[in-house]
Amino acid sequence: METVRLVLQASDPLSYAGLDSFLRSCPAIELLPGDDRAGARVLVFGCEQLTVDVVTLLRRSATETGLPVVLVLREITEGELLTAVECRVVAILPRAAVTAERLAHSVLAAADGGGVMPPNLVGELLKHIERLQREVLAPHGLNASGLTTREVDVLRLMADGCDTGEIAGRLCYSERTVKNVIYGVTHRLNLRSRSHAVAYALRAGMI
Repeated sequence: METVRLVLQASDPLSYAGLDSFLRSCPAIELLPGDDRAGARVLVFGCEQLTVDVVTLLRRSATETGLPVVLVLREITEGELLTAVECRVVAILPRAAVTAERLAHSVLAAADGGGVMPPNLVGELLKHIERLQREVLAPHGLNASGLTTREVDVLRLMADGCDTGEIAGRLCYSERTVKNVIYGVTHRLNLRSRSHAVAYALRAGMI
């Protein structure tokens, strides 16, 4: 099994010592010095709660390193959850429930691009996504991918190899409309060409 290299940070010495002990007991994890983030794949952060100072540190880390974060804390409110996600937090563990095994599982999941959340927090995230779709995206004709239904239809037909005329015929649009849709997508997402737009949409799961 490949060793996952990580850095550990905590808001107080006691949290740091406890997490350090758990992490060092897992052979699949290599704990790096706190200032050596270049080779790390995950950041583990321990704190009591998501204070302003903690958010500032996490945002700085997200900007400077982009490392996924495993957050261990006593409690987190619904309002703080989205803030944590914005700070690249992909796994949240309540301090009372932390074990070496659970912590290692969260670290390995984060390193593989996954995440770990308590069931109640997953439910809260889904509620936020549904509210975002209903109150922000839908009124502007967008879906969760940030694309309109028309843009998704055009990209799917482009992915099937259709040219502008074929797309226009299949969707009952003018060729000018199809070209405008394609231009809008490529310009908004800073894409170089039609093929780049299709590749981007496929990789991102938009189509």
